[in-house]
Amino acid sequence: MTKKPTIVFCHGIWADGSCFSKVIPALQADGYEVIAVQYGLDSYEEDIAAVKRNLNRVGSPVLLVGHSYGGATITAAGTDERVVGLVFIAAVAPDAGETVQDQLNKFPSDIFNHVEAADNRAWMLPSGVEHFAGDLQKEEQKLVWATHYAPVADLFLQQKLGADDISWKSKPSWYVLATQDHTVHPDLQRWVSKRMNATVTEVDSSHVPMLSQPDIVIDVIRKAADAVANR
Repeated sequence: MTKKPTIVFCHGIWADGSCFSKVIPALQADGYEVIAVQYGLDSYEEDIAAVKRNLNRVGSPVLLVGHSYGGATITAAGTDERVVGLVFIAAVAPDAGETVQDQLNKFPSDIFNHVEAADNRAWMLPSGVEHFAGDLQKEEQKLVWATHYAPVADLFLQQKLGADDISWKSKPSWYVLATQDHTVHPDLQRWVSKRMNATVTEVDSSHVPMLSQPDIVIDVIRKAADAVANR
């Protein structure tokens, strides 16, 4: 008998754990224990701590799934011995000494022309949602904007990882690469996924394939879960 891994989801900015609502039910129906971490986007260190607190509440082994900035949180939290694999969805993935902002600067994208800083948070303007979730129906785009959660303004400058803090260097990785992404540039996704030697699945989607093409994301997670269960 092989043990199914627990699947732990980690969200990006302008989102919370509900952004995985279209993929969680299918995985639960498969018999997986699933949880979506709700962290505050107030500090990178605290977001990582929140992931680890959730690891304490579920069974192991664990497959970590990170979307967008969530790729940075699973990069650090994934060094936990309970974590056996990583799935990145249109995500960043910093290396030692590299911030998320360093990565975004290499491959600039359209969304950041539609962001306003106020009250020490980075807010997505209404005009930005088409660059974030442009392949969703207009009604769903409006819902994404209405529920978006702004990160602390300097969140992308807070990554201070050491050489031993990079989980994708030692854990098997899968990557869902969104080819029509205007938030994390597709070329940045190609660069980070190649660097981590991930198993890559390309999808013709915006930055939110788990909302626009959930079946493809579910399939990748199932394959990753099967692979780590049989290690």
